[in-house]
Parts: sequence; C-alpha cells; structure tokens
Amino acid sequence: MSQISFSWEPQRRIFTVSELTRLVGELLTREFNDIWVAGEISNTRRSIQGHWYFSLKDKDPDSGLEARIDCVCFRTTALYLRFEPQDGIAVLARGRLDVYPPRGSYQLVVEALEPRGYGALQLAFEQLKKKLAAEGLFDPARKRPLPAFPWRIGIVTSPTGAAIRDMIHILCRRFPGLHIRLFPAQVQGEGSVDDVVRGIEYFARTRWPDVIIVGRGGGSIEDLWTFNEERVARAIAACPIPVVSAVGHETDFTIADFVADLRAPTPSAAAELVVKERAAVLNQVDTYRGRLHRAIRLSISLANQRWHRQGIDRAAQAIHRILQRAGQRLDDLDLQLRERARAILTQARNRHRLLEARLREVDLRVRLARIDQRVQACQQRMIERVRSILAARRRRQDVLASQLAQLSPLRVLERGYAILQQPSGQVVRQASEVQPGDQLNVRLWRGRLRVEVHETQLGTE
Repeated sequence: MSQISFSWEPQRRIFTVSELTRLVGELLTREFNDIWVAGEISNTRRSIQGHWYFSLKDKDPDSGLEARIDCVCFRTTALYLRFEPQDGIAVLARGRLDVYPPRGSYQLVVEALEPRGYGALQLAFEQLKKKLAAEGLFDPARKRPLPAFPWRIGIVTSPTGAAIRDMIHILCRRFPGLHIRLFPAQVQGEGSVDDVVRGIEYFARTRWPDVIIVGRGGGSIEDLWTFNEERVARAIAACPIPVVSAVGHETDFTIADFVADLRAPTPSAAAELVVKERAAVLNQVDTYRGRLHRAIRLSISLANQRWHRQGIDRAAQAIHRILQRAGQRLDDLDLQLRERARAILTQARNRHRLLEARLREVDLRVRLARIDQRVQACQQRMIERVRSILAARRRRQDVLASQLAQLSPLRVLERGYAILQQPSGQVVRQASEVQPGDQLNVRLWRGRLRVEVHETQLGTE
C-alpha cells in the first residue's frame, strides 16, 4: 500500500524581471490604452533624435503631496503638436501607459497635447507665430495682390453662421451678378481643422475662384483656435489663389491673418475689400472713357497739323532743291563757256603769232597791220559772242528762278494772301463751307490767326 503525502505550503510562482516587466506593461497597455491626464509640465528636455521627455505633476488636495508621472512624446507625434512642451504649462495629455523595461518604470506615451487656460493658448500662438515667421510665411514679398475685378469668389466658412449671410448680402449689393461658391466647413471644435484645410485645398485644386475668403464670426480665443492651427496656416500659404483671412472681430488676430495675402478685420469687411462697388466702377470707367476720347481727339488734331506743316515744308524743300540744281547747272555751263572762250583765244593768239612770223619773213607791214586788225576784230567778236551767250544764260536762269518762286505757296502768302482752315485742318475754298460762328485758323506769310466767322456772302467770283 502506497503512502500519500500532503503539502500544506502554498505553491510558489517565480517570475523573471523581464517577464514581470512585460506582463505589467501588457496589463497597463490593455487597461490604460487611451486616457487623458491633466497636469503641469516639468523637467522638459528634447533629445537629439527629436523626442520630447517631460513629467506631469500635480498636488493631492487632501494630503498635499505631489504626484508625478514620466512622459515621452516621440518625434513622429511631436511634429503635429500645436506647441512645444515647456515647464510650467498646464496641459491635457492624451496617450497610453507603458513600461520602460531598462528601468522598470511606467510612463505615459503622449499622442496629443492640449494647453489649458488662456496663457497656455497664447504661448502656443506665439511659438507657432515665431516658427512660421522664421520660415518666411509672413514675408510681405510673398503676398499677392487681390484681383481688381474678381468674377468668381470662393468662401470657406460655416453655412449656418451669420458671417456667410453678411458676406453674401454685401457681395450681391456691391456688385450684382458675381459667382459665389461656398465650401461648408466647421469653424470650431473637433474636425474643424480638417474641414477648413479641405476647403482651401479644394479651391486650390480646382482653380475655380479668383479669390478665396476664409473666416468666421467673433468668439473667444478657444473658438477661434482653428485658425491658429499650423495645418490651416500652411494650407493658406500653399494655395496658388489669393486668400483673404476674415476671422472674428477687428481686435482679433490669428495665425491665418499673418499668412493670408490680405487680412480683413471682419467677414463683412472682407466682402467690401474683395469687391468694388459697381456704381463706382462704372463712374471710373466713364471718367477714363472721357479722358481717352479727349486724348484721341488731341492726338488726331496734332497729327493733322503736323502732317499739313510737313506737306508745306516738303513742297518748299522740293522747290529749293530744284533751284539749287538749276544754279549748279548754270555754273557748269558758265565754266564750259569760259573754257571754250579761253580755247578760242588761245587758238587765235597762236594763229596771230604764226602770221606775225610769216609777215616778218616777207616784211609786208601793211598786210600785217590789216591782218592784225582782222585778228583784233575777230577777238572782239568772239569776246562779244561769249558775253552774249553768258548774258542769255543768266537771263534764262533769272526767268527760271522767278517762275519757281511764283509757284511757291509761301510766295503767294508773301503777296498778302492767306490760307483758311477749319479746326480739323481742311482748307476752306468757298464761303458755303462755313457758317456764322465757326472758328477758323488763318495762316499768313508769317504767323497764324484764330478768327470767328460773323457773316458769309455767297457769290460766283
């Protein structure tokens, strides 16, 4: 018969440190997977990899003891935080509990961080403002002017708020007939950032509007916080279409205001800034049309006067050229005649010397005297002939010059005549072409007159 032994000692379960740490971590992760923890940030530091390490602390109101929990926010999550952790800021941290095996301590893995209170929000605002300014998103050089006459206007705002009603009313009143397209979006609360970004990206992708208005009515800093989000600011900066930020009241400023191409103090003011009044535009167009007509009339009048003056000047220049050529031709003929006369005289002298030599040979003085007389007579006739030809040429030149002078319009004016012209430049040839009261331009030999017709007499002469 076998003997049965009983052991009344409890059975022991032995864990390794690694096993126990793993089990505790699994338990904490399972039970505290998505929690919110409120506290004040302390011991903040950032690693070279971009991870944030800090602690959350508060005091127990009953015992007065301080409680503390270690936190870590990994780089992939920290990129989307609306502000950088800083000591002394009260926050709400969302995340999960986990155990860090090398130290065996539990920690909160932060996945979202929200500031608590106005001071924290203002800090987040200043941090983001400083960051985007350093990147050049606020630089005035990158801001584009609004189109002078936008025809299609895109609006990203709430479809149920007073802001959209005010904007549509003002736009339709100032310039009827505009095309307005609304992208309905939440402008505060959860999901508002996604809606606003989607609206801006929609208009940027379709390129439908000429200008975009993004905004909402007034509210607290928490209500307007959607327009202080980095995603909204970068969507506005990346938009290829000019964007007008119209958030809150005149005293409210958001990050969107600094990034947008134009900041409007209110949504109503945005509608007034984007579109000019139709009546004012039409008045301006009429003013420009009148200026253009006057400029055209003046240009035509000046051109007509210039062309007429150029016509007279060209005629005078042509006559002057004819006279110059005639004078040059006369000089050529005079030179030819002088050369011919010199040749004849030279020939006669040679002949005279020849005859004298022959006479000396025969010593016939009487015949020589007669021959000398004939030679002198011949020379005199030749000289008179040359002079006659030259005189005839000069008289011909004087006649031509007188005829050319008589043909010159300026010569006619010099004799006391005048040219009457209408303001358009047309020459008046008959009394029937004008009426009493007409203004006429009178061109004299020297100077011009401006006269008014008092009476006309029609006749055949």
